[in-house]
Amino acid sequence: MIVIPAIDIMDHQVVQLVGGVPGTEKIRLPDPVSVAKSWVDKGAKYLHVVDLDAAFGEDDNLSVIRRIIAEAGVPVQVGGGIRKESTISRLLDAGADRVIVGTRAITDREWFSEMAMCFPGRLVMALDTKGGRITTNGWKDVSPISVKMMMGLIRDLPLAGVLNTNVDVEGQGKGIDEAWISEFMSVCPHKVIASGGVSSLEDARVLSSHGVAGAVVGVSVYTDIMKPWEWDTPWEA
Repeated sequence: MIVIPAIDIMDHQVVQLVGGVPGTEKIRLPDPVSVAKSWVDKGAKYLHVVDLDAAFGEDDNLSVIRRIIAEAGVPVQVGGGIRKESTISRLLDAGADRVIVGTRAITDREWFSEMAMCFPGRLVMALDTKGGRITTNGWKDVSPISVKMMMGLIRDLPLAGVLNTNVDVEGQGKGIDEAWISEFMSVCPHKVIASGGVSSLEDARVLSSHGVAGAVVGVSVYTDIMKPWEWDTPWEA
């Protein structure tokens, strides 16, 4: 399993929100490119970049994301408000390793299936959940499709993986919900990247023990709850 620092961008700055709610940020840093380079300097082998403005339908931060991809020196996966084939193409052409598609992947499954076939092994489906239900549109809406049903629909798609952000514990620094991870892993037919509540080496080890391929970390590394010098174990666990 690999542990991946999150760089969430809003208003061209790095933020860490509690439960995805604007205005609740615990962290606000002015230079996303410098933040990305700082994680690499501390040992990060992969970066997770999310355009929160695009996810909330406000603006986008594509110019700074392109700079992160070009200058970070490690592979980068990018998500947030990606709803067009042209955006996927631009990000992959800019050097993104993987592109994360959330809302439209859920609401327009025919389109997402087509995109998965066009870009085999390059797309990650974001299945953000709250209370065990799939959420869309920046965690504001709830999908009528159950997690188990969605897994059946995407089983045969050539995806790079599925990213599950557990909104119930996201940004709180209080640890993961192991019961939910176990349930999610039992039904997911693809590699899983987990996000939400990863706050310690023990959380990382628990995720790894359940077969999770990657863990996205945010508040815990920005507030030094997880120390940089402790990262050697979870990077390769």
